[in-house]
Amino acid sequence: MNQKILDPCCGSRMMHFDRQNPNVLFGDIRTEQHVLCDGRTLDVAPDVELDFRDMPFADGQFKLVVFDPPHLINAGDQSWLALKYGKLQNDWREDLRRGFAECFRVLANDGVLIFKWNETQIKVSEILALTDQKPVFGHISGKRANTHWITFMKLGGEA
Repeated sequence: MNQKILDPCCGSRMMHFDRQNPNVLFGDIRTEQHVLCDGRTLDVAPDVELDFRDMPFADGQFKLVVFDPPHLINAGDQSWLALKYGKLQNDWREDLRRGFAECFRVLANDGVLIFKWNETQIKVSEILALTDQKPVFGHISGKRANTHWITFMKLGGEA
């Protein structure tokens, strides 16, 4: 694995311009295919099946990590939204706390972490409280301004 970019929750790779980018290691906890209600196919096909809470990578292995974990707690297990975006479990706070810790562990010193969060069900302030790392800047987007793009930089010497 020589990739310098990690996406540990890639899902169907929706946000990527190049869904086959050889510089990105695409990971997800699931490999599955679904036909959606409108007939389109949803493929979740990571390069590596992994759990973002406990990743099989060396400390500081990646220059860029894109962390876009599931953001839903209230969705039917087989609903279109849960199939497309994944779903958080009851212990979501601990899961996301561990996810942030793992993302920063595998991120190189002076590396960048891009965090994407949709706050339709959980406010971004609740999520940012789950890491001691401080964001550098962010941007709100989406039809209802619910999607937050937040950038962190792991400054040299930090764990």
